Amino acid sequence: MLIEEKDSFAFPFGIDEAGRVGISGGDDAIRGKIIQVLFTAPGERVNLPTFGCGLFNLVFEPNNTVLATAMEFTVGQALTRWLDDDIIVDGVDVSSEEETVTIEIAYTKKADLSKKQVRIHFK
Repeated sequence: MLIEEKDSFAFPFGIDEAGRVGISGGDDAIRGKIIQVLFTAPGERVNLPTFGCGLFNLVFEPNNTVLATAMEFTVGQALTRWLDDDIIVDGVDVSSEEETVTIEIAYTKKADLSKKQVRIHFK
């Protein structure tokens, strides 16, 4: 199997039907990278101690506009820092309704300048 330059291990990591490590590319690879940045706490990776955005630390704070603004800033900065080769972050919008927080990320893929979005819900 030939791996293209922009292909990466599939997220979540797994074995495909042929018994090989799963590979993803294009939109699936970028979505996986975004999720990895969001769900990784700084200090969690040994060789990249500053990787991630500490999103889970913010989720347990009081649910208000200050938290939403902090999350938008934190997520936007982390994605810009860690995925700068792949995407341009156009915007991060955080909304909350009762105990659910929704993060919507609008971005432009650098490879073809197509605009995409990812929406993630936390409970």
